[in-house]
Amino acid sequence: MKQVYTFEDLASRDQLDAGCTKPARLAVIGHPIAHSASPKMHQAALDSLGIQARYVRIDIQPGQVAAAFAQMRALGFIGCNITVPHKLEAMACCDVSPEAFALGAVNTIRFDSDTTRGFNTDGPGFALAIEEDFNVPLASLSVLIAGAGGGAGQAIATQCCLQSVRKLVMVNRSLDKLANLTERLRTSNRTTNITALSFDDPALLKACLSCDLIVNTSSVGLKPSDPSILPVSCLSSDHLVYDTIYQPPLTPLLVAAENLGCKTANGLSMLIHQGTLAFQHWFPGTSPLAVMRDAMRTLE
Repeated sequence: MKQVYTFEDLASRDQLDAGCTKPARLAVIGHPIAHSASPKMHQAALDSLGIQARYVRIDIQPGQVAAAFAQMRALGFIGCNITVPHKLEAMACCDVSPEAFALGAVNTIRFDSDTTRGFNTDGPGFALAIEEDFNVPLASLSVLIAGAGGGAGQAIATQCCLQSVRKLVMVNRSLDKLANLTERLRTSNRTTNITALSFDDPALLKACLSCDLIVNTSSVGLKPSDPSILPVSCLSSDHLVYDTIYQPPLTPLLVAAENLGCKTANGLSMLIHQGTLAFQHWFPGTSPLAVMRDAMRTLE
C-alpha cells in the first residue's frame, strides 16, 4: 500500500487497491499531503467498527478537485476530508451545507447517491479543542488569528463570531483576502469587535497584546526552516497560544510561546475533534472519539 496516492491512482480500482485486502473508500486530499495523520485515526475507527475500508492520503493538485471528486464518486468512495489548499476550491464542487456556507469553507465531503455534499467540521472542532486544551470556553476569550485568509482561518474566525467572542483580530499577508470575510462577519455579528490587519501593520503588536488567545491557521511552521508566524514581541506570558499545525508538534511559534511561559497547544486536539465530527457525517450514530484519541497518542 502506498503512503501517498495521486490523482492518477484514481484511474481504476485495480490500480488504487493493488496489493491491498480492503478497498480505499475514504481519503484526505491536499497538496502536500504526506504529513497528514488523518489515516491513523480514521483507520482505527473503521477497524474498531469492522468496516471493510481503507482511509488513504491522496495528493491532488490545485485545480484538480472537481475531477478528483468525480473519480472518487465513480469508484464508490464514501467521502473524503479536505485540507490545505483545497478547502475553498471544494466549495465550488459540491452542495454546501448551511453550516459550511456560514463558515466559508468545506473540509468534509460525503458522496451521497443524489449529490456530493460538503460540510465543515473545522469550526466546531476548534471550539471543542480550545475548551479541552485550555479549560476555558471559546466564547469567553478575545482572539487573534494569524493567517486568517485561508480555509481553516476563515472557518475558525466565523466560529469565533458564532460564539460571540469579545474581540476578533484577523491577520493576513494580504488584506484583500480578508475584505469579504470581514464584511460578512460584521454584518452577521454586532457584538464582537472585529479588526483586520496585515502582518506589517504597526498596530499588530498592540492588537496581539490585547488578546487572550493567539491562533496560527497558516502553513507557516510546517517546514523546519520556517520562522515564527509572529515575532516574539507580540507574545506575553499571559497568552494562550494555539497552532493548528500538529506535525511538527512544536512549531517555531509554540517554541517562542513556551519559552515565555505561555500555555500552548498544537492542532492535534482540533484534528481529533474535527475528525470525529467528519466520521459521524459518513457513519451517523457512531462515537469514534475515544478510539481516535487513543490512536493518536503516539503523536503527542
